[in-house]
Amino acid sequence: MKKIINRFIYIVPLTALVLGSCTKKIDEAFTNPNASSKVPIETLLPGIIGNFVGSSSAQGSAYGTANDGLYIGRYLQFWATNTTGNQFDQMGGATGASDLLGSIWAMNYYGMGENLNKMIKWGIEDEKWNYVGVGYAIRAWAWLTLTDTYGEAILRQAFDPTRLTFDYDPQVDFYTEVRRLCHLALNYLDMTGPNVTQANLALGDAYFYNGDVSKWKKFVYSVLARSFHHFTNKPALYQSDSVIYYCNIGITTNADNAAAKFANTGLTGTSNFYGPFRSNVGALRQGRFMSDLMTGLNPMFPGVTDPRAIYLIRKNPNGTFKGIRPNKGTDGLATADQPEGFWGQPFSSTTAPANDNASRYIFRNGSPFPIITAGEMLLMKAEAHLRRGEHALARQAYIDGISQNFDMLTGTPDYQNSVPVAEQITPAIKSAYLANATVVPAVGNLTRSHIMIQKFIAGYGFALIETWMDMRRYHYNSDLDPVTLQPVYAGFTPPSGSDLFTNNNGKLCYRARPRYNSEYLYNITSLNSVGALALDYNTKEMWITQP
Repeated sequence: MKKIINRFIYIVPLTALVLGSCTKKIDEAFTNPNASSKVPIETLLPGIIGNFVGSSSAQGSAYGTANDGLYIGRYLQFWATNTTGNQFDQMGGATGASDLLGSIWAMNYYGMGENLNKMIKWGIEDEKWNYVGVGYAIRAWAWLTLTDTYGEAILRQAFDPTRLTFDYDPQVDFYTEVRRLCHLALNYLDMTGPNVTQANLALGDAYFYNGDVSKWKKFVYSVLARSFHHFTNKPALYQSDSVIYYCNIGITTNADNAAAKFANTGLTGTSNFYGPFRSNVGALRQGRFMSDLMTGLNPMFPGVTDPRAIYLIRKNPNGTFKGIRPNKGTDGLATADQPEGFWGQPFSSTTAPANDNASRYIFRNGSPFPIITAGEMLLMKAEAHLRRGEHALARQAYIDGISQNFDMLTGTPDYQNSVPVAEQITPAIKSAYLANATVVPAVGNLTRSHIMIQKFIAGYGFALIETWMDMRRYHYNSDLDPVTLQPVYAGFTPPSGSDLFTNNNGKLCYRARPRYNSEYLYNITSLNSVGALALDYNTKEMWITQP
């Protein structure tokens, strides 16, 4: 942790040098850049929020979920590489002196890290309670995202400037801390005072909730819902009533969706990490699991064409939707059947186009990048109701979740841009889809497979850690639906044999290893304590997914 924790990345203003004063000492003339100089907290929050997706600094780049998502998305088969031999297509973890899959680690301890601590501290000093509440809300989300990616990590000793090495804490402690911070956030978000205004919060929050405290509260409730729902493999600890309660008061409409927005001014840090300007997804092509879901080839929704396909994935020169399996390159598809890239470029091209005119969905330069959506919350609620045997309530939440996802796609201009008018979703098209009994069965016939696969679709491309948590909760294709007695993720086939990374020793991936350039250089004892020096550490199942 040494290289991450003890650095502070806000910009420190220089003190003016008075040239005419010969007696002024140098340390009075210049502010020490390593000292805790106080800056307006309104200037800290934009950079902190930038870490939700991907921020950059002189010490590195791309801290946040989107960079790690490039590789986690391969585990989920959201996408695969257009060539063979990629270790992440093979469910491998980072190897050697590589920081790949370390961006969320760096996001927590460095990108947000001390900046977030200072924003909270100074917010309390200045009685800007809304900033304090937002700070605790972000820290709660960040700890949950961290532990769901890495498992054991540094909690109690994090940000202790007197230490050079740091002990790892168990995953259960992170969940406890997440809930404590959520309630602390809500307490501060409820506080008022002369320094608490939406206009002032909006100065730092212009690209997330624009200072709307009511939406930040819904964000906190949604983080709490996630924290309770992830315990489905631990019956003694799983509290479905808490899941449902927080889903009901959390994000339930697209108007409250938590999404990072971008000014898109032509500078790297102001545009979407997956857009062509950033040029990060040039080699990625949609997975066959997803294309089969969209075209009626998945056993869960046989024969059903999903009208969201044109929004979410790409056609090929033949005008059809096909995808590839991981580590299969062209996967035997004829050239005319090979899908375009997410920017509309040919299958074989990894070069970003000069503009995003042909890009869609979250792959445009200015597209909002969702963090938590109403679709996710409602489908999570559906699963909780179904586990309680409340079939009618589960079915209604399921319908509402799909409906909100449709409306998010059609109601967000950047998601509908470049979708041909003739293929855009109309209210009648949406109604027909929801009226299809294969998609929405009668009360009592809804299964976990229905819910989890629709949640997969609703989070396609952006709900990277949450979807990975879902798949790990159901152990990919191992756990069976109690009704169908088939895998919950029907039609999903993980890599096996020579398509599985050699270091995995025949096992699937359940976690990322800690960031190399802090932990593997400076924190070896702690790595040993959790077995992180083993080549197959990425296959070690997490506490949260075990019985």
